[in-house]
Amino acid sequence: MRRNAFVKAAGLGAAALLAVAACGGGGGDDSGSGGDTSALKLGYVLPETGDLAYHGPPQVEAMNLAIKEINDAGGVLDNDIADPVGGDEANDQAIASQSADRVLGKDVDAIIGAAASGMSLAIIDKITGAGVIQCSGSNTAPTFTDYDDDGYYFRTAPSDALQGPVLADVIVGDGHSNVAVVARADDYGKGLADATAKSLEQAGANVALNETYDPKATDFSSTVSKIVSSDPDAVVIVAFEEGAQIMKGLIEKGLEPPETGIYGADGLRSEQLGKSVDKSDPGVIDGVKGTAPASSDNPDFLKELKDFAPDLEETQFAPQVYDCVNVIALAAEAAESTDPGDIKEEMNGVTKDGEKCTNFEECKKLLDDGEDINYDGASGPLDFVDVGEPGTASIEVYGYDDGGKLSTLDTRDAKPVE
Repeated sequence: MRRNAFVKAAGLGAAALLAVAACGGGGGDDSGSGGDTSALKLGYVLPETGDLAYHGPPQVEAMNLAIKEINDAGGVLDNDIADPVGGDEANDQAIASQSADRVLGKDVDAIIGAAASGMSLAIIDKITGAGVIQCSGSNTAPTFTDYDDDGYYFRTAPSDALQGPVLADVIVGDGHSNVAVVARADDYGKGLADATAKSLEQAGANVALNETYDPKATDFSSTVSKIVSSDPDAVVIVAFEEGAQIMKGLIEKGLEPPETGIYGADGLRSEQLGKSVDKSDPGVIDGVKGTAPASSDNPDFLKELKDFAPDLEETQFAPQVYDCVNVIALAAEAAESTDPGDIKEEMNGVTKDGEKCTNFEECKKLLDDGEDINYDGASGPLDFVDVGEPGTASIEVYGYDDGGKLSTLDTRDAKPVE
């Protein structure tokens, strides 16, 4: 995948230089002619506040860990990556957009984030339209697969078209056949709910309810009532933090796990879920299960991350963000350029069809020896398809027991349902 560097034409006029800078990418224009070996500049738009704030620290620290390891291995094209330019998505489109403007204003080559699919949809045109790489470690909405991003958007988290079948398989495998599905009324919620419902029906289960709700509501009693009225033996809640209120309402109405199967997804996977449902009795959620892009099947990485950031309580999507940073850095090495237009051409290639390697230092040595590489990261094999996302996925099945304690029950490989 590595190609020879090209020397940029001398005598580029001031007006042309201004035009290049206006593209927003620190590496230069999108001509693909490459050769820019200035330091790679990274930024991020991730949740520092809002109802996904608990997802922010593991993603930011995973990014920082990757940068440290890359710099310890000599940097990208012999230049250290500086501290990333940060911005808050806050689960608010206006704030996320302002943050993206601010980060782009620092002339970055790539932006990590946003965490929420809805927030990425609010800023993707701004970022990719500026000729800057965007890589999310946690966007799972199917919307992005066919999004017109001119090849600048990538994600290391699998589409919910991959997670939905696994969630359905867990539910049916637990013996449930009449399932209510409720989800946030956004791209993440609707995408995963529909993928799960489709797979449930294909497995022979009845979908008694498939409905969305306003995630900004303050009272979810009507959603709870609709679920109860459908008389389900299992309930799927595709939610963020607000899902704890729905879960609490169901339990108060007598739909208690494990007698009634209650299932969540990645947006509800949290060490603190039990306390969010019932602070005085977190064990009330014992028996709740869910699925998420695997983040707990790599104990070596998680130990390394905890050693690097010992105060971390959550680790969800940390491996995927770590992989975003490494894939970008390796693509720059393969392109011998930090121009985003060159980097995007190498992003897919460094994840497949070459010599396997599992960290930046190891992969860089192979590139230096003229080898093609296949980066298998902290989140597992990526094997990007043409649209810049994993074609297969490792999905964690998680559960709560013993007083609301979170644990990994299983890890399963997933492919889309045709």
